[in-house]
Amino acid sequence: MVSKTDDIPASVPHCNPVDLADEPLNGAQESSKTRPKKSCGCGHGAETAMVNGDSCHEHTDEAESKHVGSSEAEREEDSNEQEVIVIQDTGFTVKIQAPGTEPFDLQVSPQEMVQEIHQVLIDREDTCHRTCFSLQLDGNVLDNFSELKSIEGLQEGSLLKVVEEPYTVREARIHVRHIRDLLKSLDPSDAYNGVDCNSLSFLSIFTDGDLGDSGKRKKRGNDLEQIDCTPPEHILPGSKDRPLVPLQPLNKDWKPMQCLKVLTMSGWNPPPGNRKMHGDLMYLYIVTVEERHVSITASTRGFYLNQSTTYTFNPKPANPSFLSHSLVELLSQISPAFKKNFTALQKKRVQRHPFERIATPFQVYSWTAPQIDHAMDCVRAEDAYTSRLGYEEHIPGQTRDWNEELQTTRELSRKNLPERLLRERAIFKVHSDFTAAATRGAMAVIDGNVMAINPGEETRMQMFIWNNIFFSLGFDVRDHYRELGGDAAAHAAPTNDLNGVRAYGAVDVEGLYTLGTVVVDYRGYRVTAQSIIPGILEREQEQSVIYGSIDFGKTVVSHNKYLELLEKTSRPLKVQKHNVLNEKNESVELCSSVECKGIIGNDGRHYILDLLRTFPPDLNFLPVDGEELPPESKHLGFPRQHRHRLACLRQELIEAFVEHRYLLFMKMAALQLMQQKANKDTKTDTPAIMDVSTEDKAEPNHTQTTTEESSHTPDASTGQTENSTASEENSSKPVTNGPLEPTATHNDSKSCEVVLNACQAVGSISNTSFDIRFNPDIFSPGVRFPEETTDDVQKQKQLLKDAASFLLSCQIPSLVKDCLDHSALPMDGATFAETLHQRGINIRYLGTVLEFLDKTSAKAQLEHIYRIGIMELITRCAKHIFKTYLQGVELSALSAAVSHFLNCFLSSFADAVAHLPPDELVSRRKNRKRRNRVPGGGDNTAWASLTPSELWKNIATEAQSYYHFTIQCESVDQVVEKYGLQKTTLLREISIKTGIQILIKEYNFDSRHKPAFTEEDILNIFPVVKYVNPKASDAFHFFQSGQAKVQQGFLKEGCELINEALNLFNNVYGPMHVEICACLRLLARLNYIMGDHPEALSNQQKAVLMSERVLGIEHPNTIQEYMHLALYCFANGQLSTALRLLYRARYLMLLVTGEDHPEMALLDSNIGLVLHGVMEYDLSLRFLENALTINTKYHGARSLKVALSHHLVAKVYESKAEFRSALQHEKEGYTIYKNQMGETHEKTKESSEYLKYLTQQAVALQRTMNEIYKNGSNASIMPVKFTAPSMASVLEQLNIINGIIFIPLSQKDLENLKSEVQRRQQLQELGKSKESTEERPLELEDKIPVD
Repeated sequence: MVSKTDDIPASVPHCNPVDLADEPLNGAQESSKTRPKKSCGCGHGAETAMVNGDSCHEHTDEAESKHVGSSEAEREEDSNEQEVIVIQDTGFTVKIQAPGTEPFDLQVSPQEMVQEIHQVLIDREDTCHRTCFSLQLDGNVLDNFSELKSIEGLQEGSLLKVVEEPYTVREARIHVRHIRDLLKSLDPSDAYNGVDCNSLSFLSIFTDGDLGDSGKRKKRGNDLEQIDCTPPEHILPGSKDRPLVPLQPLNKDWKPMQCLKVLTMSGWNPPPGNRKMHGDLMYLYIVTVEERHVSITASTRGFYLNQSTTYTFNPKPANPSFLSHSLVELLSQISPAFKKNFTALQKKRVQRHPFERIATPFQVYSWTAPQIDHAMDCVRAEDAYTSRLGYEEHIPGQTRDWNEELQTTRELSRKNLPERLLRERAIFKVHSDFTAAATRGAMAVIDGNVMAINPGEETRMQMFIWNNIFFSLGFDVRDHYRELGGDAAAHAAPTNDLNGVRAYGAVDVEGLYTLGTVVVDYRGYRVTAQSIIPGILEREQEQSVIYGSIDFGKTVVSHNKYLELLEKTSRPLKVQKHNVLNEKNESVELCSSVECKGIIGNDGRHYILDLLRTFPPDLNFLPVDGEELPPESKHLGFPRQHRHRLACLRQELIEAFVEHRYLLFMKMAALQLMQQKANKDTKTDTPAIMDVSTEDKAEPNHTQTTTEESSHTPDASTGQTENSTASEENSSKPVTNGPLEPTATHNDSKSCEVVLNACQAVGSISNTSFDIRFNPDIFSPGVRFPEETTDDVQKQKQLLKDAASFLLSCQIPSLVKDCLDHSALPMDGATFAETLHQRGINIRYLGTVLEFLDKTSAKAQLEHIYRIGIMELITRCAKHIFKTYLQGVELSALSAAVSHFLNCFLSSFADAVAHLPPDELVSRRKNRKRRNRVPGGGDNTAWASLTPSELWKNIATEAQSYYHFTIQCESVDQVVEKYGLQKTTLLREISIKTGIQILIKEYNFDSRHKPAFTEEDILNIFPVVKYVNPKASDAFHFFQSGQAKVQQGFLKEGCELINEALNLFNNVYGPMHVEICACLRLLARLNYIMGDHPEALSNQQKAVLMSERVLGIEHPNTIQEYMHLALYCFANGQLSTALRLLYRARYLMLLVTGEDHPEMALLDSNIGLVLHGVMEYDLSLRFLENALTINTKYHGARSLKVALSHHLVAKVYESKAEFRSALQHEKEGYTIYKNQMGETHEKTKESSEYLKYLTQQAVALQRTMNEIYKNGSNASIMPVKFTAPSMASVLEQLNIINGIIFIPLSQKDLENLKSEVQRRQQLQELGKSKESTEERPLELEDKIPVD
């Protein structure tokens, strides 16, 4: 079933009044109202979304909302063991009659609420100006929150009347807000300013509107003459120019059609008492395009003109007063320009793809923006001074109780799929709202708009409360972290804590609660925002903490209920239960680190906080006296001194380490058993083990069942059993369980000993089964362990050393290997960091990783990774310096300071001088004594003395002290020269990392006479936000089983599962999310492989739009989405569009990473092929030859990719009739095929045939030429065959290079394949019954069988 995310009204996530009636108290009801579209809650939001479907855009393709039924049979063999509940609800059609319009039909489903019909009407072009109305059936008003199926007499063909209702002050404000939203609907300024979850998208500029229709609209795809294929100069191979302006091409729709000059609240508000009693609600002041100044009264009956002017108040109606229920109708009567432009604007608004206007779940900021005119905006002005987010104005009750909302949603029931969807939807919604509120609060705190709760203390010690959120600054207050590294530790603690919150949240144990946590870096300060535990502010911390320690382990307390709850998290998080000594030398049992505090709130919930040591310490960066690291670590120069003592291993590393140890355990046990068998050669031995394990299963032995699963249950943490296949696991299960009772059978002792030996060898905490856990308190200063646990502690220390050296000896080399075989292909800093993190490597190892890359023998093939790594290292060092630099800058000098820093960092101008803001400083000198300044509000101009050489010296020092890496450089130009970097790319990286937004224009970095940046070029500073991003688990399992099916070759079944996943993702996340983007891309690829090109195009278009909106317009993922879309466009015959998309992708890639990257070879091969198809041979050659060079560099001269590249170049030379060059290239290709595949392989044969053909052509041409030389102009010339390639042959090559292979299979092959797959599945089923569902972070690679 396909959920049509297409037609979702834009205003849903915005400020729809009733829609957001989040009564936070009853979570279930809340979530059903928050996003009414999805209220159906069964796994099928599809019909629900239809209300918003055809009606909302009647001109969209009917086909768009067709439902692809999914057969329930396949669903049952789904490995998720999910109870998929199917509610067969058939939609029906009702007629809607609004005042002044023709009645129209609307398709609805019984699951929907009346509310959703409201939503559709507010979004429709002809009814969008109404907000205050009710729907009536036979004169009865329908309740907004009742489901359609519960309404008596509502059936197919019923007529619903839209009836205008009287206004209240609230309704009038909603109306004005909505009209302002309609007027601004095409204006991108909210996206540039990073507000209301708006973000940029440029796809429509390159596709001339919607792709779906364009196939029908312009049939000119086949008339090759009309296609303009010339790429812009700066994207041609070899061009050194990296302009910034094309990053944001001009959208002609954004030239604002002015409907009004001013719409604002009047200064006469609020109405005086006597006018209130005449029904006046508020007054508006408006200036029309024709320069007419009018004053308008909003009354209970509607809007009319009054006689007030700017300075005299006269509320009497003007003559004529034009009383209208809608403000739009009133303005249309008094301003012809308004009427004309508003109609045009609404036409354009509904033509935009919904994905261009729906809000994203988390704010995405743009690091570049044009100069935008600052227009008057009453709503913006009003919003700026309230603590509520725009739409929350309409929520009953006062400010939101974030803690209550966060915890109530967790408590929702999760017994079956509909309940889980409801719960996950609610959790996700609250988290995204909380993140938005916390970000806004953190900025207000740093900007000085919030009063501290301890105003008497110095600024860095202050704490704040705003909108029921608690804010603290990342400084070491009261020497709390003195022993751990002071301010450096206080800066690292919040992110560690956030990782802990994330981990405990993912394990999701009932009854254990964590705080909502968001970490915001803004203007050089780190702010932690947390929800507030009820009652914690009324008492001292000492009284409240009943578990853990408030002084890093000097005093420790424990609590049975906490132990019981934390015990449940101990396996998934690999935390060992252990004892520590308190101040009285008594032994206290804990199941977490000592800093983890347990507090029971006034609401009776068990909260845990301060989870900064959830994961064990990283000994490579924690030198401990008298402890030796393993030789692998020592010869790399570890342990190294780090800024603070809070360096922890990542969760991904722990998972990989345990997985590695498990395989080791299996090998050892198997080896010993084989030896025993060889020694005794008796037949009773091995079966005994099998029997024991089956006996054990029958016995009610709890310890055993828990341990048995341990190695396979990453329990919602990252995927741990990826490497070992299911069949391997299940053949090895019996040994893992190991006999628990040595008395079970007489010849058990042997196998018992085997398991015992293996357990001890791998450091398992149990002697009877594999179970590895870590004690997070080892090496914590101030923590003491009881005498009797010394052995245990010793074991734990060894385990930690092993894990630390595992990172160096396994994970980093495997990263290098993955980069070499291109299974890891980062393009920029962010994707590089992600690649490290997926393998459990912390960023502090960046220097080590670079050294590894440098020492690798195949260093040349890793140049792109090395370059990205160096850039990441430099920009991170610059970020560290920038952070402290900014803390000394007062607000009035901010843009001058930022531009000065960028000049020192990037400009070749050697003596960059700061522009101090004039004379404002003078008047400030007097009030030096004020104590309560904003943090860092000192009138401090020390920043102005920074010079480029000093900054680069600091960067080199920082690289050495933090990353232990040596950069030889005194200036930016040296670095650029030495490491092959690009200044625009450095600018992008530093801007994204620090939140700077700069003016989009061409910067002259290389001028030696003037600095590149002035203070006018710095437009904004945005926060950089870290938050918890809750996952949709059910949808994710569907997605994974869909991927698995596709890999086994069941495309249709895979497609249905992935459609189902898309549906569930939509249910949980709403229409916009990075995981939905991955889902759409895979669907598009499947549609394409199965031959449905238009559907592939439609899904991929959504994927591109979503990637632009959620990840950013130049994110590496967006670049890849553009490439896929170009391929599907080409297959649909839209050649010019395909080329424009490929040129866009190449431009973005040049900006993000430069030309020297393996992915560029693929992109250039695509461009070259398409150009070849449109007979632009010379251009085509430039791109294909560049691809050949890059492929040769990164894949080695003997690789098959290079052979294919040679062949593509040869084809173009053949088309140009330059047979000699063609022969030369094809020979190279032939040699590679022959050496790699042998003479008999079909590729070698094909190449050999083609060589013969080329030779014949060359000979024929030569004959013709000789003939001409001999006989002059009257020679009889044989026509030479010039071959223009057919589109089909070009498409075939495109598919090959993009890794899409259509395998022609005979019926017999298919039968064999099916039976083979079924056999495998049965094997897997055996393994599955033991395995618990596991969740992996969604990877954005398509898992599709390719070459």
